[in-house]
Amino acid sequence: QVQLVESGGGLVQPGGSLTLSCAASIIRFGDYAMGWYRQAPGKQREWVASITSGGNPSYANSVKGRFTISRDNAKNTVFLQMSSLEPEDTAVYYCKAQSLTSPITNYWGQGIQVTVSS
Repeated sequence: QVQLVESGGGLVQPGGSLTLSCAASIIRFGDYAMGWYRQAPGKQREWVASITSGGNPSYANSVKGRFTISRDNAKNTVFLQMSSLEPEDTAVYYCKAQSLTSPITNYWGQGIQVTVSS
């Protein structure tokens, strides 16, 4: 059964750093594009970053230069390295897997809280 499990969230002070991990129990993990999304209270879920199966990253303008997405295909894991964190980054962060051969085949993690506050 496909499952995505995020970890590494928590409380961090403004200007600090945090790294999120997403462990995916997916057969042929390398055939999926991966991404991170976030949703703050009272706001719509927004795209944060994506990475292709080959490791090519893309970022939302709000996090460009501060966040880095990466993946380890041998371990079926995707990472989101976050630095220079701001209170505006506070949200529940979700991991997403998308099959490029089956457009409707998408999987989501349960989400993990990231709180940036002093």
